[in-house]
Amino acid sequence: MASIKDLQNKYETLDEKIEMEQEDAIKSNLLMAFNYEYEGTNTSVNIDTSEFTALCPWTGLPDFGSIYINYIPNKLCIELKSLKYYLMTYTRVGIVQEHAANKILKDLVMCCDPVSMTVNLDYKVRGGIHTSVSCNYERN
Repeated sequence: MASIKDLQNKYETLDEKIEMEQEDAIKSNLLMAFNYEYEGTNTSVNIDTSEFTALCPWTGLPDFGSIYINYIPNKLCIELKSLKYYLMTYTRVGIVQEHAANKILKDLVMCCDPVSMTVNLDYKVRGGIHTSVSCNYERN
């Protein structure tokens, strides 16, 4: 059995890197939308998943979080299976939380042109620190 000192020495040399992709690996072209038949009704659509994963761009370690999407449709609604596949493309991407939240908002707005949208990306506690990033879009 290894001693604490032996493990500390081995730990200091531990530098295994996970293969990381750049932001251009995010496939926004996977997103699809369908016609919304109740334009002008001010209906609020809420989507959430606790299965979001991306990589820390500095350590390559995975960050896990939940995404909460709230939007008021204009003429289109987000198709959920395509959203799931889109979010899965973040799994091997090195991206900070603040950029991921804004990229998701930008891509979803391009997909469905909502009246308004809020994306909240809430990461699990890491290193004793909890962070949640919220970004908003309002149509002019």
